Amino acid sequence: MTTNERWAPAACTLPTAERPLREAEFDELFTTGGVERPDPTHLRITLDPTPETAARAAALAVRETACCSFFTFAVVASAGRVRLDVTVTDEHVDVLDALRQRAGGAR
Repeated sequence: MTTNERWAPAACTLPTAERPLREAEFDELFTTGGVERPDPTHLRITLDPTPETAARAAALAVRETACCSFFTFAVVASAGRVRLDVTVTDEHVDVLDALRQRAGGAR
């Protein structure tokens, strides 16, 4: 399975032509902070601690769950920090693996 297949599995309903744009939005969001993997189905990404980044992350999460309903996103702001928690079902761990690779590579 290639990275693109893992990133956009058959369950994704986003038109193929729009996928590179969505990936670029994720890459832009992942330019700072750290990445943690609390468990195989959960990814935690530290973001820039700004209201603009939190709003961008929330908007992207809403759009992403419209085409890939297996994702659950939570934007958490606490103690002057912003993070994005991403969870998936067991059968979509490979998609989370690809997202983690993108998040790590965007730094």
